[in-house]
Amino acid sequence: MAIVEISVLPMGTDQPSISSYVAACYQALENETQLKHQLTPMSTIIEGDLDKIMDAVKKMHKVPFNEGVQRVVTTVTIDERTDKSLSMEAAVESVIESTR
Repeated sequence: MAIVEISVLPMGTDQPSISSYVAACYQALENETQLKHQLTPMSTIIEGDLDKIMDAVKKMHKVPFNEGVQRVVTTVTIDERTDKSLSMEAAVESVIESTR
């Protein structure tokens, strides 16, 4: 099980806002029903099998190209553990517990 953070940035768009591209990328992820995910203000977090996540990452990366963008920069951060189960909720709870 892995937790992956992805940020897809279309470059050279006609407007400063990229929310329509982000929404289209997120919709591509929504179609991957076996993956748990969470949209945040700056990125999207995905939890699941790493191979399935990477397939979804490729699809998300290609979305702006399909909408006419000529350059896309995608950042991916992978957190994977082999010593114990990993989940978004457990990672957040671990940080909160450490503050108490």
